[in-house]
Amino acid sequence: MKARWIVLAVVLLFVLSCAAWAAERYETLIVGGGTWAQATSWNPLYANNANGTLGLVYETLFAYSPLTNEHKPWLAESGGWISDNVFEVKLRRNIYFSDGHALTAEDVVFTYELARDNNLTYTPIWRTLREVKAVDDYTVQFVFENPNYQEWQIEMYSRAILPKHIWKDVPGEDLMVITNDDPIGSGPYKKLLAGPDRNVWVRDDNWWGNAVFGQPKPKEIVDMIIYENNVALGMLMQRTLDLSNYFIPGVPAIKDLYGLTTWYDGPPYMISANVALLFLNAQRKPMDDAKFRRALAFAVNPEIIVERVFEHMVPVADPTGLFGGWTAYRDAKVAEECGFWYDPEIAKQMLDEAGYVDADGDGWRDMPDGSPMSFEIIVPSGWTDWMESIRIISEAFRAIGINANPAFPDAGVYDDRIQTGDFDMCINNYGSGISGSPYSYWNWVANHNINRTHVTEGNFGRYDNQELFDLIFKFNQLPPMSEESLAVASEIQKILLLEMPSIPFWLNGLWAQSTSQYWTNWPTENNPVGYPCTWANQWQFGGIEMLINLQPVQ
Repeated sequence: MKARWIVLAVVLLFVLSCAAWAAERYETLIVGGGTWAQATSWNPLYANNANGTLGLVYETLFAYSPLTNEHKPWLAESGGWISDNVFEVKLRRNIYFSDGHALTAEDVVFTYELARDNNLTYTPIWRTLREVKAVDDYTVQFVFENPNYQEWQIEMYSRAILPKHIWKDVPGEDLMVITNDDPIGSGPYKKLLAGPDRNVWVRDDNWWGNAVFGQPKPKEIVDMIIYENNVALGMLMQRTLDLSNYFIPGVPAIKDLYGLTTWYDGPPYMISANVALLFLNAQRKPMDDAKFRRALAFAVNPEIIVERVFEHMVPVADPTGLFGGWTAYRDAKVAEECGFWYDPEIAKQMLDEAGYVDADGDGWRDMPDGSPMSFEIIVPSGWTDWMESIRIISEAFRAIGINANPAFPDAGVYDDRIQTGDFDMCINNYGSGISGSPYSYWNWVANHNINRTHVTEGNFGRYDNQELFDLIFKFNQLPPMSEESLAVASEIQKILLLEMPSIPFWLNGLWAQSTSQYWTNWPTENNPVGYPCTWANQWQFGGIEMLINLQPVQ
């Protein structure tokens, strides 16, 4: 009889533990796609900190909505230019760090002066910033020599505000080195634990924002580290993953079968997140010839890539490369007169007129001097969508007599080759993500930092055009949407379209597929509250609003 009671007790404990786990599951959000390696740092000053460090733990003055192209006051209650060179921020009252210390203007000033006095990633802002001063406990003024208005549109939602009472004691040489294992921020979550396959964040129920924005629903966020897309797909099907930010082929076919939610119910299914461009190495012949580069743009039908590779989960890029809020600067007349479209006959004619003909009769076009030419297009091995895309691009080039072939080096080798200029053509999108100003895009596809052993800031083709560089610099110094900024933007678009240092072919998606077994009210086109993205440094794009508006199934 005693043994029987022991068995019953064990069974009861098991049932209760299962019930407890089930209850916890409805309080736990499991996500994946934003983290690709085990976390080693929670230091907001270190570029490769754990995903969520910015946004979940440390907060910014403003948030940004890619959906509406609006800056939303966050730590700031308001902000604006009170003169040509002074931007004033009014902070919200009753903001506290997770250790109970108040966040005031003193912390904002300290955060920026830290970059003035030390070599940090955002130190370059002091090239134009003269002073950051606290007018009172809740008013901060940024005083500039010559404001970079466009960059400021991005800076407003990018900088983690640090607690002075903690960071003032960190030696300058340690600022970007310390791991900051116990991060103290003002955000809605705190670090709980980190492991080889996940990072876990726990809700701070005393978050100051509860009274302003509402409380995030998940008590815990489990950020899974999943290295293969097919594993993420399996977890979605098993409902062990609530939100996937991975590229998963076949979503249109299985979406309804497995009850997956995407932003759009039909094509393109996903929000556009960045531009995929074909970079052409302008340091190698004949890619140094604008006529040759521009001819290639007419040779490729990106609709085939969108259909065959992405199953209509992404749209074709505009010839200008502009999308989202950037289209406010798009010059329709310039795009019509100088743009490109799929027409291989035009491509052939342009090549013929420029002297790129088949001189020896072997079926491949040659250089104007008769020497042969062949090209390699590279993308990282394993990036299956890009791999198939350059196969299609190579086929299109070969169809007009250009001997081009795809190649798939390892990711590390790929990065080294594009940075050192050891390539003919490559697909890349590293710096083309949506932002608060098209300056970030233009300064990435055509910046002047090309005379280096390693080019890491874009313009991988090392295209050199001082006139264009000067225009982009000028655009940066013009107030958003001013008449002069629109005029300069038109000139930039015209040069890029006629010179074609890189060719925008399609818009990569914000890959987001969610399940509704444990959580509902996901952001969608018909419920555009929040942004379904857990990618690093994009929580402040609407990710926190998503957490606030999610609803547990029970």
